[in-house]
Amino acid sequence: MGGPVDLHTHTTASDGTLPPEALVREAVRQGVRVLAVTDHDSTEGLPAALAEARRQPPLEIVPGLEINCDVPGAEVHVLGYCVDWEAAWFQAFLREQRAERRARVVRIAGRLAELGMPIDADEVFALVQEGAAGRPHVARVMVARGYVKSVREAFDRYLHAGGPAHVPRRRLTPAEAVGVIRRARGVPVLAHPGLADQDELVPGLVAAGLEGIECYYPEHSAARTAHYVDLCREHGLVATGGSDFHGPRTGRTNPPGSPAVSLAVWEALKERALLCRA
Repeated sequence: MGGPVDLHTHTTASDGTLPPEALVREAVRQGVRVLAVTDHDSTEGLPAALAEARRQPPLEIVPGLEINCDVPGAEVHVLGYCVDWEAAWFQAFLREQRAERRARVVRIAGRLAELGMPIDADEVFALVQEGAAGRPHVARVMVARGYVKSVREAFDRYLHAGGPAHVPRRRLTPAEAVGVIRRARGVPVLAHPGLADQDELVPGLVAAGLEGIECYYPEHSAARTAHYVDLCREHGLVATGGSDFHGPRTGRTNPPGSPAVSLAVWEALKERALLCRA
């Protein structure tokens, strides 16, 4: 059984492999009581997740999303919680984000062809359907074509930032992403900071309205976790956490609810949500 709170999961509305209903059922099976659905640039999975959760009491769904951002030499992600996700302006923003994601897939396909590994962008879009296209979908097509043996290998050898098949996309800065989430009356949280190693950004993001840091994360060591908890104390932020669960066949083995996050974290985040909506 996992912990009672998971504030970072994905569905087929972005780069997860489980539909929202299946994600909810798996979270319940793992003992999760509070589940944030945080697809990349998409809230399309929320209606189905909310409907399924009503059949799985006492599970609570937290409406959220994840926004990918660029800084020199790294990629930074910002999570948003309790957003007004149905607002017309917000959905227009997300549609623009997803359109750029699809354009990027076409550019990556061109780069892979130059490397002798041609793929058809339509194969990627067939996996995505109406969701948010991304590199994990490209990686799955590369596996199907026999160019690599796993999604992880596709990233490690070709698709990682700075890799031979990596193509940047037009993105917000982290501060801009924080601003969008605050405009949507949501709670912005810096995602898995240990992966980007850009701690120097934190003071500026706090000034922009950041409310938390994802400290409890599968790829954070105990020392990393303790460091980010201390950083939260220093800046008056909520120390959050989540599994970043993407489903089977994605190379991510942590189930929902792992690492364990306490209900006290969700209570603290809810307090920030009330302030952000005031």
